[in-house]
Amino acid sequence: MTYWAGRRVLVTGAEGFIGSALVRLLMEAGANVRAFAHYKPYAEKGHLAGLDVEVFTGDVRDTGRVADAVAGCSHVFHLAALIGIPYSYQAPESYVATNVTGTHNITAACHRHGARLVHTSTSEVYGTARVVPIAETHPLQPQSPYSASKIGADMMALSYWHAFALPVSVVRPFNTYGPRQSARAIIPTILEQLHAGVREIKLGAVTPTRDFTFVEDTARGFLAVASSDKTLGEVVNLGSGKEISMGDLASLLISITGADASVVLDSSRLRPSGSEVDRLLADPGKALALTGWTPQVSLREGLTRTSEWISGHGQGVLSYQV
Repeated sequence: MTYWAGRRVLVTGAEGFIGSALVRLLMEAGANVRAFAHYKPYAEKGHLAGLDVEVFTGDVRDTGRVADAVAGCSHVFHLAALIGIPYSYQAPESYVATNVTGTHNITAACHRHGARLVHTSTSEVYGTARVVPIAETHPLQPQSPYSASKIGADMMALSYWHAFALPVSVVRPFNTYGPRQSARAIIPTILEQLHAGVREIKLGAVTPTRDFTFVEDTARGFLAVASSDKTLGEVVNLGSGKEISMGDLASLLISITGADASVVLDSSRLRPSGSEVDRLLADPGKALALTGWTPQVSLREGLTRTSEWISGHGQGVLSYQV
């Protein structure tokens, strides 16, 4: 019997890319999963389609609805967030409402109902690396309204550990990728173009580097953090400890697909001055030390599996925003 067998677990943002992968792993481990998903009048289940899971609709900004969702759960994985850096420049207040206030609602509900919380951060909170690899002690740098809202959300969650002894852990995934990812992300965007026969892959900055982790590895990291008492009150990076530039990533995807294409620079795709994060490279040592977690899927293998999934599901499938 696994640690999760028979436990009632809430996953917010469960329809999303990482959230749905986490739901699948929890169900396989025997957990009773309650999937908190944003209400939609057209009843779409997103990436939860086909899964026999309890869907609890609501909005993390709604205090009462959040409290009802958390009631009866032993663990809460909080992944619901307004994501995407470009839109945060246009609507920063929306990010504060969803990411900061929404996280407070989740955290307060966990405190009220006695649930353990695993809060989801992002590597974007580190900004451009001052030192590499990036450990959890790296300074936080709000280089976009999105990252600023996530820093605020992280601090809100951790405040309940310090003030109320709420069992809280913060997981900080670096760039996660894999099948079912939204086309807003760079890997599925490039792969969809390559499988459609596009000959020129347009990129803004090609020199920034990222640390990519396959989605199943990231989801396993969430479970490892949530089942270890050593992670209480801690921030834990989930990354591979390896980096690749955007230009080299595009070239690797071209190689994997066998496409006849080349990379073209497009200045209109550049981030605002002072906002570009030039380098993200995780130090995953803390995750290994506290939980034993380490990624199992290599970048080439993960990209190949992602490419095969996109090829088999047709164009436009990934336009669902998560």
